[in-house]
Amino acid sequence: MGNFPILSAVIFLPLAGAVLIMLVRAMTGSQENDVATGNKALTAGLIFSVATFLASLVMLASFDMDAEGYQLVEEVSWFANVQYKLGIDGMSLMLILLTTLLTPLSLIASFGSVKERLTEYTIAFLVLETFMIGVFCALDLVVFYVFFEAGLIPMFIIIGVWGGADRIYASYKFFLYTLLGSLFMLAAVVFMYLQAGTSDITQLETFAFAPEVQTWLWLAFFASFAVKLPMWPVHTWLPDAHVQAPTAGSVILPGVLLQMGGYGFLRFSLPMFPDASQFFQPMMFALSVIAIVYASLVAWRQTDMKKLIAYSSVAHMGFVTLGIFSFTEVGVQGAIFQMISHGLISGALFLIVGVVYDRMHTREIAAYGGLVHKMPVYAAIFMLFSMANVGLPGTSGFVGEILTMTGAFQASTWAAAGAALGVIFSAVYMLTLYRRTVFGQVTNPALEGIKDVSVKELITLVPLLIGTLLLGVVPNLVFDVTRESSLRALQMITGG
Repeated sequence: MGNFPILSAVIFLPLAGAVLIMLVRAMTGSQENDVATGNKALTAGLIFSVATFLASLVMLASFDMDAEGYQLVEEVSWFANVQYKLGIDGMSLMLILLTTLLTPLSLIASFGSVKERLTEYTIAFLVLETFMIGVFCALDLVVFYVFFEAGLIPMFIIIGVWGGADRIYASYKFFLYTLLGSLFMLAAVVFMYLQAGTSDITQLETFAFAPEVQTWLWLAFFASFAVKLPMWPVHTWLPDAHVQAPTAGSVILPGVLLQMGGYGFLRFSLPMFPDASQFFQPMMFALSVIAIVYASLVAWRQTDMKKLIAYSSVAHMGFVTLGIFSFTEVGVQGAIFQMISHGLISGALFLIVGVVYDRMHTREIAAYGGLVHKMPVYAAIFMLFSMANVGLPGTSGFVGEILTMTGAFQASTWAAAGAALGVIFSAVYMLTLYRRTVFGQVTNPALEGIKDVSVKELITLVPLLIGTLLLGVVPNLVFDVTRESSLRALQMITGG
């Protein structure tokens, strides 16, 4: 790529699209609820998001899988010793690809589902995409924090404006939980800058903070990442946000925003605070197992499909932290893989819920039953993603779970046993959901005229289905990219 700033291009291409849409809106003076104008804006946003995905593929083609350290580095002085510094490794590259894939699929799903303020809706999504990609590219702690926190604003707006009946409550709860946790991280960032004299992540990774200082810094970062992930017991914002968010927002939340928590632990907690990370390993195992088992049991008792899948997300992200803090290669590789897999599977499940919600305007499980008789294609796709969520061999869900549990078993037998219970419980709640909505006879008269999945809905679901099955059969597509970054994180935590 020569000296072309490909990372900046990928980051700011969606923002450029948002600015262009705003300028066109201002020059034409279109009415905010003009559906035709809104659809044009949504189409323009889709074009920019697809262009961003294609640019991310160029970035993938430029990436050397065997090289160590960060690649495609861009560095410009900003202020004091803070620099606008970008770079990627295998882990961040895979998360960027996941982000640039899910965003256009979310916008496609929004056609016909979102009917008001489409222009503003599109702008919010494009701005959100810029901030999400920026998180995974930042190599300066201040730049990371700016992107990390700025992403709260568009998602807060998406939930608060285009969400359900209780959207205001859910959006404020989401914003306050995540903001409060990040304030502790901000204090830690300032302290680290003052002590190390730099906010460069590559330098901070090798800076030797005193063990007692590491403890407090680790806890400050933990407060932010635990909420974002989310970990038990600071997970309660997630079900409310999922239920109230529009379908596209529910796709991005587990697909990308939750992954920022796992990414943060791997990028900051392990390499910068290795002593504290080892000290808090038992606590992280305990919280992970509690999240897996507790969230699975709560999911089983839900009557709202979205809330059930939301609690399923909490449980599955517990496998991520379990793998990360196993401090084993297989566990860390499994955790990264689980993050990618969860983004695909959970995003697809929320799209599947959105399909029937657009037709019936209810997410209550009791309102359905017998869908296989009316929507056979939908039933088949739903079955495949349900099995992937359970961890059926041949799907990406199996690979992530088995590797994280294998890594955990090497570090703690009881933690692995607790996680195994979660696998059993996940089969219980997902198969129960599938049986109650798809099998049986049609008892609700409103379902008599329901139509099967449309071409638009297939366009959103098929890429995720292909990704889920392909990674389940050929997981090295991820491992080959992330191997060096996972080994590097382990070397820093073990001192090897």
